[in-house]
Amino acid sequence: MLDWAQIDTVLLDMDGTLLDLHFDNHFWLEHLPLRWSEISGISLADAKAQLQSEYAELNGKIQWYCLDYWGERLQLPITELKREVMDKIQMRPDVPAFLTALKQSGRDIVLVTNAHPDSLSLKLERTDLAKYIDTLISTHEFGVTKESWALWQKLQQRLGFKNDTTLFVDDSLPILTAAQNFGIKHLLAVANPDSQQHARTINEFPAITDYTPLLQDILAHSKLRTTAN
Repeated sequence: MLDWAQIDTVLLDMDGTLLDLHFDNHFWLEHLPLRWSEISGISLADAKAQLQSEYAELNGKIQWYCLDYWGERLQLPITELKREVMDKIQMRPDVPAFLTALKQSGRDIVLVTNAHPDSLSLKLERTDLAKYIDTLISTHEFGVTKESWALWQKLQQRLGFKNDTTLFVDDSLPILTAAQNFGIKHLLAVANPDSQQHARTINEFPAITDYTPLLQDILAHSKLRTTAN
């Protein structure tokens, strides 16, 4: 599936790739509409319909991922509302071993998420991601999302990775396509980002539902240099 002998840098999405996407889906599709309905007095059905329409309009844009934008738009404390259901934030069960293998193999591991910095902080508070990954980047730092060519240019300038020796893993097919168009050679899709939903059939990219089968090859092609005694 992947030629790990050629891969030096691993760029990883967060939500749906390392963390169960169920938290985000539940928050944006169920909890936020409910709380907005309760606080504003509009019906739950109207709240859901209006938010769904706005989500679709902003899809892929930085505003869609921006908690400041939604806080101002809805006049709600978005991060506080997220804390109300933060018990649903959890790592995929296959991720700790995957990240451990990547780290032990000596590869550069970078988390690149479209999530707002406040959302990233909340998830780092709730999980052990920071234990495994030294470089954590929110695309809000650059003002553009992973759907944009400009983001990949800025990210490459910041990190210095080479397209031919970089793997990018994400659950979003449009984002994987953007990375492919930029020239990232090694791409991997996550077919089951939400534990409460069925896995998708993905034909556009190599895809996994469990990282476990990758571990042996990751470690077999370690990037750590060994020295003779």
